[in-house]
Amino acid sequence: MTTTPDPARFAHVTDWVFDLDNTLYPHHSNLFAQIDVKMTAYVGELLTLSRDDARKLQKELYLEYGTTLNGLMKRHGIDPDDFLEKVHDIDYSRLVPDPVLGAAIRQLPGRKFIFTNGDRRHAERTARQLGILEHFDAIFDIVAAGLSPKPERQTYERFAELHSVTGHNAVMFEDLARNLAVPKTLGMTTVLVVPRNFEPTFSEIWERDPANEDDVDFVTDDLAGFLTAIVDVAA
Repeated sequence: MTTTPDPARFAHVTDWVFDLDNTLYPHHSNLFAQIDVKMTAYVGELLTLSRDDARKLQKELYLEYGTTLNGLMKRHGIDPDDFLEKVHDIDYSRLVPDPVLGAAIRQLPGRKFIFTNGDRRHAERTARQLGILEHFDAIFDIVAAGLSPKPERQTYERFAELHSVTGHNAVMFEDLARNLAVPKTLGMTTVLVVPRNFEPTFSEIWERDPANEDDVDFVTDDLAGFLTAIVDVAA
C-alpha cells in the first residue's frame, strides 16, 4: 500500500470506478452525516425506538447486512423506495464545487463510473453540486444492483457484466477498505480514499477495516491531487 500514485500502475486502466459518499467529496464536508441522522430517525420512527436505541440498531444492521437499508428489508420488509427518498432528503449546498477534481476526472483516459450503495437521484444531485456529473459515463446505484449492496460479490459482478468491465483494466476508488476486497480479487487496482491528513475526524470505529489492508494498493487523502498526478504524466 502506498500514498503516492505511480502513473505506470495506471497506464493500462480504461475503466475508472468511483464510490460516491466520502469518496468523490471530502469526508469533512459531513454530507453523509446528514444521511446518517436521517437513517437513525427512520429506524426510530419505524420501530418506535429512542434515538440511542435506534442508532445502536442501525449500526448493527449496517455491520450485519452491509447497509441499513438491506438490514431493514431483510428483517422488517420495508419499502426501499420510501427509505431512499427519506434518507436522501438532505441539504446538498454544503458541498463545495471542485473544479480541480472535475478537470482531473475529465482528463482520465477511458470510461468513468459512479458505483454507489445510494440511489441514482442522490448520486446525480451530489455530482451535480460538485460540478463533476457531466464527466461520468454511467451511474450504477443500489437499484441497478438489485438492492444488494457492496461488499456483496454479486453486486460487483453485476456491475462488471452490465458495463463490460474487465477487472485488470479497471481501478476502484472507495472510502471503505472492505468494499475493495472483491474488486481486488477481480483484478482491479484499488485506491482507498481517507479523511484529510489521514485522520478519522468523522468516521467511527465501526467504519474502519484493518483486516482489509491487503486489499488496498494505494491510499490517499486528496483524490483530486491523486488523479491530477496521474493525468499530468499521461498528458
